[in-house]
Amino acid sequence: MDDSLKLSIVLPCYNELGNLPRIYAVLSEILQAQPGVEVLLVNNGSTDNSAMVFADLQKTHTFPIRVVTVEKNLGYGHGILTGVRAAQGKFIAWSHADMQTDPRDILAAYEKLIQSADPERTVVKGRRKNRPLLDEFFTSGMAWLSSAALGQWLHDINAQPKLFPRSFLAVLDDAPTDFSLDLFFLYEAKKRGYTLLEQDVVFGKREHGEAKGGGTMKGKLKLIKRTLAYIFELRRTLKDSYGNRSTSH
Repeated sequence: MDDSLKLSIVLPCYNELGNLPRIYAVLSEILQAQPGVEVLLVNNGSTDNSAMVFADLQKTHTFPIRVVTVEKNLGYGHGILTGVRAAQGKFIAWSHADMQTDPRDILAAYEKLIQSADPERTVVKGRRKNRPLLDEFFTSGMAWLSSAALGQWLHDINAQPKLFPRSFLAVLDDAPTDFSLDLFFLYEAKKRGYTLLEQDVVFGKREHGEAKGGGTMKGKLKLIKRTLAYIFELRRTLKDSYGNRSTSH
């Protein structure tokens, strides 16, 4: 950990070639106004020309933006986890590089966290506003199912950003490396007694590139299928753990 860094922002970038100049421009504005913040852009096994653009942009931007390279894409969660493990800040956040959630919202979430009663036992997540009704329907359905199956109220699971104290990193050692990471993060925070706060974010349209998760109907169905599988996998783990505790007494 670097004591001079109060916040690390991690953005996984997979084939975000068209978004990269805008990402750098917005992040440079943030970093210019916010000392003590670093940004880690994870080139998560991109197969376009992102590496070349990263190299060019790094030459022209002097702010603390680091590029972490993952040679082969092993999943959304893997890219994020690679970034957060390289982070040096006292608090760590991740969001998406599609710019549908403004990176400035991370700073608002950070202010909410540090003003909480116990920042070291608090996490903050986004709560998306102004979304299409169909998206809200999917989100509410998954929230209800997840909460019923796991016994913890979880809402807008895939909303960004996610923000947490550095001590929470140890919890992520066993985290899944795909889109189930968001569910794992929220479930573990609730189960371990962390205070969970929400930061309203306006969810905009993607201007460049293709959605990697639930942006299309095909993507939504794929995300739902994987999330459902993980929900019941996690539920079975909980039952096995409870059974082992019961028989040991």
